Formats: sequence, C-alpha cells, structure tokens
Amino acid sequence: MNKNRLEAFSDGVLAIIITIMVLELHVPAEPSWSALLDELPTFFSYLLSFIYVGIYWNNHHHMLHLAGRVNGGVLWANLHLLFWLSLFPFTTRWLNTAGLAEVPVLVYGLNLLLAAVAFYLLKSALIGQQGRNGPLDVALGRDWKGKGSPFLYILGMGLSLVNPVLGLVVYSGVAAIWLLPDRRVERFLTRTAEPNG
Repeated sequence: MNKNRLEAFSDGVLAIIITIMVLELHVPAEPSWSALLDELPTFFSYLLSFIYVGIYWNNHHHMLHLAGRVNGGVLWANLHLLFWLSLFPFTTRWLNTAGLAEVPVLVYGLNLLLAAVAFYLLKSALIGQQGRNGPLDVALGRDWKGKGSPFLYILGMGLSLVNPVLGLVVYSGVAAIWLLPDRRVERFLTRTAEPNG
C-alpha cells in the first residue's frame, strides 16, 4: 500500500492535537505582568507537550521517508502511536489544573512512556516489512535515544513520586536530548545518493 494516505492522516491528527493543546492557553484575566506570570505554568506545560509532538512529527516524517510502502501492521502500529499522542492534550491539561500534583505528573510520564513504546512498535513494524538491513534499519543503527528514552521516562515517573518537579525535569531532559539534531536518516540518504566512485 502507498504510504501517502498514512502520512497525510498522521499530519492531520498531529495538527489537531497541537490545536487542542493551544486552546488551553488563556488570555490573562487583566492587562498586567502579574496576570501574565500567572499563566506561565500553563504556557510551559504547553511548550513541553508541543515540543514532544514536534519531535514525534519530525521522527515520524524521517521514518516514513525511508518506507517505500506500508502494510496493515504498519497502519495499526501508526494508529496505536496516534492514540497515545492524542492523549497529550488531556494529560497536559490535567498537569496544568492540578498544579504539579504527584498523580498528574506521573500520568503525564506514563503517557510519554506509552507513546515511546508505540513509536518503537511502529519503527519495528516498518523494519519488519523492509527486513533487517533495510534502509530504515541501516539508517537508525543502534538507536540509543529510542531505546534509552523509555527508561528515562520510568526514572522520571519514579522521581515524581518523590517530588513532581523532579519528574518534570527528567521529562524535559528527554525532550532536550531529542531536540539535538539527529541526522542519521539524512546521512543515510546522502550516502546512498552519492555515485559509486
């Protein structure tokens, strides 16, 4: 099956997720700096979730660029990922309204963990379709960020039981790791495009 419909559908869902999250940002109650400062926690949780959605969109784009075609297993794995990403507005809102309480921070981390697992399953489905040593498998290599992130989310969830702020620090750290430019797919494409000399 052609991958274009999967890409278009995924892009649309991710755009809706971001739209829903931004609707949670409210105009300050009064025209003052203190009223604006009162909205900063909501803005920062939105920013963190926006960054995560952006990370998933970016990596999803790279993976699908290397996928020639998709099959039913890939379609279901993609829907599984989109399900967990679609919960970001809910867990982000709960984080905001609860004021950094333990359970919402823990559930936010669980949402991040389950999205990471779903992304891994999608990646595995794509590699399974192409076979080992296919373009995606070769391009991603060991994928230490993909394999290490779930453990960091579990660490953040554990730390959130000690202090919710510590959990958010770990979740933010994982986002920072993924924000570092990851050029594996681009390097692979450059290498494969070079003429043999």
